Amino acid sequence: MDFFYSLEFAIPVCQIALLLLMSTTALLFGKIKLALLISYLFTLYWGYFLNREIIVNSVNQGEYIILIYFGFGITVAVLALIGFLFQHE
Repeated sequence: MDFFYSLEFAIPVCQIALLLLMSTTALLFGKIKLALLISYLFTLYWGYFLNREIIVNSVNQGEYIILIYFGFGITVAVLALIGFLFQHE
């Protein structure tokens, strides 16, 4: 538990404001699934840029790891988008 208390990271305020603006707009128009997808994409983006040095330095072939990371992330986003579009309520 001490690990979580000692963890520090910085996310630019303009990006947080953009996330809040986009999510709030989607929620105001009743697009709950779109707001979830927006949050997921921001999390994917922040997860890479906050840990970029660790990801690239941990493996000798850092470019392949980056392609795998974003490839998997975009695949999940596309599958979620397809699921959102074709789900019957």
